[in-house]
Amino acid sequence: MLSKKTKYGIKALTFLARQKDNTPVQIAEIAKSENISLKFLESILLLLRHSGFLGAKKGKGGGYYLIKEPRDINMAHVYRILEGPIALLPCASHNFYEKCEDCKDETACAVRKLMIEVRDNTLQILESNTLADIAF
Repeated sequence: MLSKKTKYGIKALTFLARQKDNTPVQIAEIAKSENISLKFLESILLLLRHSGFLGAKKGKGGGYYLIKEPRDINMAHVYRILEGPIALLPCASHNFYEKCEDCKDETACAVRKLMIEVRDNTLQILESNTLADIAF
């Protein structure tokens, strides 16, 4: 299942993408609009800021804003930042590969074959969508 962190991160990015003129939005406004815990949202937005998706402005008129165009924010990248590996098993992962301890022959493993297919299809969907695709 998708973690709440990832779900809320995508909801927050979508909310920011829909802002006119990319004006900064206070965390409290995003949290209220999207029904997300303020404290939890703070940690998510900080991660997205450190990952190069968001900027922050302090003081009056401050808040978070997108530093990239929504069309330039790939959802596979967002997913990996928030959720981690796309593959459901380490042995099926491109970027986080680890051999399963209980597997004698990876090439004959039915579970691995299925999970590679799930990974490939999930990856194709995520890579073919940008923030603009899902926000508008």
